Amino acid sequence: MALIKSISGIRGTIGGGIGENLTPIDIVECTMAYGHFVRQNAKDSAQTKVVIGRDGRITGLQVSNLVVNTLQMMGIDVIDLGLSTTPTVEMAVSLEKASGGIILTASHNPREWNALKFLNHKGEFISAEEGLQILSYIDDKVVEFATVDKQGKYAEHQGYIDLHVQEILKLPYIDVELIKQKGFCVVVDCINSTGAISIPPLLDALSVSYSLINEEMTGEFAHNPEPLPKHMSQLCEAVLEKKADVGICVDPDVDRLAFVSEDGVAFGEEYTLVAVADFILSKKPGNTVSNLSSTRALADVTKRYGGDYFASAVGEVNVVNLMKSQHAVIGGEGNGGVILPDLHYGRDALVGIALMLNLLAERQVSMTALRSSYPAYHIVKNKIQLTAEMDIDHILNVVAETYADEKLNTVDGLKIDFEDGWVHLRKSNTEPIIRVYAESTSKESANQKVNLVMETINTLI
Repeated sequence: MALIKSISGIRGTIGGGIGENLTPIDIVECTMAYGHFVRQNAKDSAQTKVVIGRDGRITGLQVSNLVVNTLQMMGIDVIDLGLSTTPTVEMAVSLEKASGGIILTASHNPREWNALKFLNHKGEFISAEEGLQILSYIDDKVVEFATVDKQGKYAEHQGYIDLHVQEILKLPYIDVELIKQKGFCVVVDCINSTGAISIPPLLDALSVSYSLINEEMTGEFAHNPEPLPKHMSQLCEAVLEKKADVGICVDPDVDRLAFVSEDGVAFGEEYTLVAVADFILSKKPGNTVSNLSSTRALADVTKRYGGDYFASAVGEVNVVNLMKSQHAVIGGEGNGGVILPDLHYGRDALVGIALMLNLLAERQVSMTALRSSYPAYHIVKNKIQLTAEMDIDHILNVVAETYADEKLNTVDGLKIDFEDGWVHLRKSNTEPIIRVYAESTSKESANQKVNLVMETINTLI
């Protein structure tokens, strides 16, 4: 059981003790702190408004009710999108000119988890500084509630997924007629969440034939909900069975995206952003951004078009900040997160799907042919479970000393750059673990790099 209060929000396992798990008390306290933050930063505190939406998790409605009632009793108006997606909520905050937003989702975490993710008035994740403010409000208990005649108003808005789709179709990169003419057949793994209500409207608008698996929005995930190849065997089999052109896999809140090629082999979540960036850069050359744990292939593709590649610390807000400062035309994260500034500054699986289909239709290639056109890198993703006794800083310092002759980056944990690859170690923002990622020109080489670093770490824990 776990509870993680971080600069991006609160995440934890349902049940258990207060302050140790995600209990009703913890949900209310964090909502109160966020509500206070919104009022403090609103231009007109008398008219604060917050958009909320949730994924298909088992506890989504209970958590939503706690959040809604707390905000209303603070005098804050609530626009409730109900079952929705993270990128849809992000766009709604901006379109509604709201003071902020809360997304109720634990993203790729298992069924027993839920979370509150906080957005600013732009529909973007709050900054580290803003997150620290909210954490301080939780500790200081500075919140005041509204009197009976100043309670916040409540309104439901069920149409934002359709609005989201329409905004995607308006993009200059999307040739709807070309995609329609191609006559794609796809299979979608909805992972028992809101992919089931958000992806079909997009595919219908593009006249794409599709089959859904795990489409019941029960929150009882049919498999581990993180869109990684090892969790996509069911989708791979369905693609072969249906003779589909593409398999589509998303996470429960539809901000991460992975594909399966027509031969039933995973395209690789790291290459989602690479392919989409290839398409965007062919239309609009410029700079790109991903995080330090993402594949080198994005840098290679960016150079093909004469642009510059930049790497940020892990975390969507860090990627977005660097994208803005470097005027990136496309960016995201190697976990399958695509961020297109022309739509909004947030990871968005729906726009990623549309862009990939347009790329395939325009170039008249299969998924396997497209994948073979990119540099062949292999990433290995490992993790170490954290315990209270572990001194993470000491571990990273010892590893850094061991590899002092290599190129080191300490912007986010420790990244060791070798001539033929890299290893990145960092504490997770979403789970009580240390992530250990490595990339090289072969899977064997990547594994070898991980094993060498793990040998050093194992002597310390």
